[in-house]
Amino acid sequence: MALGVSEEHLELAASVRGYAERHGGPMPGLLGLHLPEESGGQGYGLGELAVALEELGDALVPGGFLPTVLASTVLASTVLASTVLRRSGPVGDDIQKLLAGLADGSRSGAVALGAGLTGTPADGGLILDGESGPVLGGSLADLVILPVLHGAGGAGPQERWAVVDAADLAVTGLDSLDLTRPLATVRADRVPVPAGRVLPGLGRTEITSLAATLFAAEASGIAGWAVRTAAEYAKIRHQFGRPIGQFQAVKHRCARMLTAAEQAAAAAWDAAAAWDEVPVRDEVPVRDQVWAPQAQFAATVAAVVALDAAVSCTHQCIQVLGGIGYTWEHPAHRYYRRALSLRALLGPAADWARQVAELALGGTRRPVRVDLPADAGPLRTQIRADLAAVAALERPEQTARLAAGGWVVPHLPAPWGRAAGPLEQLVIAEEMKHAGLRAPALLIGAWVVPALVSYGTPAQQERFLPATLRGEITWCQLFSEPGAGSDLAGLTTRAERDAEGQGWRLTGQKVWTSLAKEADWAICVARTDPSTRRHAGITYFLVDMKSPGVTVRPLREMTGDALFNEVFLDGVLVPDDQVVGEVGDGWRVARTTLANERVSLSRTWTFGSGTPELLDVLGGLGEEARQSQLGAAGRLVAEGHAIDVLGMRVTLKQLSGTEPGATGSVRKLLGMRHAQEIAELCWSMEGPAAALGSSPWARQVLLTRALTIGGGTTDIQLNIIGERILGLPRDPEPPTG
Repeated sequence: MALGVSEEHLELAASVRGYAERHGGPMPGLLGLHLPEESGGQGYGLGELAVALEELGDALVPGGFLPTVLASTVLASTVLASTVLRRSGPVGDDIQKLLAGLADGSRSGAVALGAGLTGTPADGGLILDGESGPVLGGSLADLVILPVLHGAGGAGPQERWAVVDAADLAVTGLDSLDLTRPLATVRADRVPVPAGRVLPGLGRTEITSLAATLFAAEASGIAGWAVRTAAEYAKIRHQFGRPIGQFQAVKHRCARMLTAAEQAAAAAWDAAAAWDEVPVRDEVPVRDQVWAPQAQFAATVAAVVALDAAVSCTHQCIQVLGGIGYTWEHPAHRYYRRALSLRALLGPAADWARQVAELALGGTRRPVRVDLPADAGPLRTQIRADLAAVAALERPEQTARLAAGGWVVPHLPAPWGRAAGPLEQLVIAEEMKHAGLRAPALLIGAWVVPALVSYGTPAQQERFLPATLRGEITWCQLFSEPGAGSDLAGLTTRAERDAEGQGWRLTGQKVWTSLAKEADWAICVARTDPSTRRHAGITYFLVDMKSPGVTVRPLREMTGDALFNEVFLDGVLVPDDQVVGEVGDGWRVARTTLANERVSLSRTWTFGSGTPELLDVLGGLGEEARQSQLGAAGRLVAEGHAIDVLGMRVTLKQLSGTEPGATGSVRKLLGMRHAQEIAELCWSMEGPAAALGSSPWARQVLLTRALTIGGGTTDIQLNIIGERILGLPRDPEPPTG
């Protein structure tokens, strides 16, 4: 669940975590981690600060760190907006001095997000009156950044932001829901603010977006603590003679918590990265700078996803803990209180969700892309030259050359692939597109090839792999049965030795088989030893779909289509040279296939129910109807962006050599349900027309029901996350005999 993706981020997180555990506070130097060196900082960025905030949130560090770094981030962004993006006037030396004080810890700060103060112009500055609150860390701050309304001729009241010494304000402490961090109101009574402390360049949108970004990073740490605490407790707490983590309800609760925490980390990381990607280019006119809208979009997504994740995960953690979690002594309620406090101070999730939808409808999105490192240059040059030679050939020759050159599945070892690492795979994909080359669509073959590379005999590899990589063989998969789905332990299809010693005779029924009518060959698992239980005694076969005894019957689905099939095997002869791996060891081979299937399905497969389609439907509504749906649509847009970011984080972790962990499994689980939810919302927006059989979104609702079933049902995926990632105990083996 770590927010950072690089080795440097992980090392920073470990340092912050270790110091917080030993000393109960932030390590020295963190206050200036994100600030420019000319402002007294260390010159990193919000990405590194977010990594630190996540760890401090996990440790529930008390005090004024978050409000102080929020204040310094606002001031640093003001300097950037004023001097680099040339918005408004220059920032005075006083702001730089304040920044230096916040960076070295000699000053503390806070930002009031609530309105309530007014300003009267005087000598280029303002005279402040009024009250604002609650202000996070207001009673700890030496200076407070305040929003101020003042008249501006015929344009009506305008909001400016001013930096005020806390000593000039009446600061009153409040009863804080968060027991570890104070709140206060601040009141100004004719307080003068010189012109140099009235901030140019930033408005409420950017300042609240910065707050959302930092709050989200801390919320990610809170969510991570809740997941870890719940899972560890579920391993040791026993009820009815078993650890509670063995009960599926608890296992699924913990797994869903992990998916929320992973989304929170992805959204918070992306929001911080967006602020660090300011396109500071002198040749780009100020009006064309796209930094602020993209950063606002990412921050708004984080405000929806990460803050709610912190609240829901701490809530669910208390539920897993049971009675002990409801006690004052257990720290769970302190984390819950902080999560609730962050959510309340930032504002309702529904309001932020509406902002996400409004930004997306207006064309503001944040592209999800991977910027490859500089050392990809020489590699790219060579790959581009090699692929240019392929592109110069005729189409049939192109296909043969791509297959022979290992370009179709480059991650596999030679000669079938190129043993390409993550970086080379990305470069190959980009350069294939650049050259206008298209590899054959292997479909099920993409899952077959790795199994044959790992377990096939040389003769099997030579017979099947070249033709498969050229797209000349179409495959189907004979795994699922009426009584055995994702588990395969309940297989009843039997394989018996042929009486004449020619091989094996397969008898049984398979179901949910895609491409069975078109397939030339099938991969099939069958039980060769009926005396063994579960996954033992299963063998992996290659079956010629034209063999006598193979019958394919289409299955009509709820949409009326017949994409799936049931396949009957009636004494189908399979020669010995079509057994892959050892007899009885087919489960090991099948796991290679299943693993590759789930990697493939972890991509964003929306089947026409994605964010672009949602925005098209939403944009086509009348004003009143559109306004009523903005909140629901915004949540789905935010979730969709977070899912896309999860995919990018998998790639970045692979590039940096760090372990992807739960990210890929979580993305597959979330992506399938997300497409269903978009279809359901778009269908509901059709109104009474949704009752018609011709409704396109009614069809999409029916079609997407398959997404949480195929490739391992949602329930199976939750079990996998709970057991393999969180380490929760498996269900006990059934008694034998």
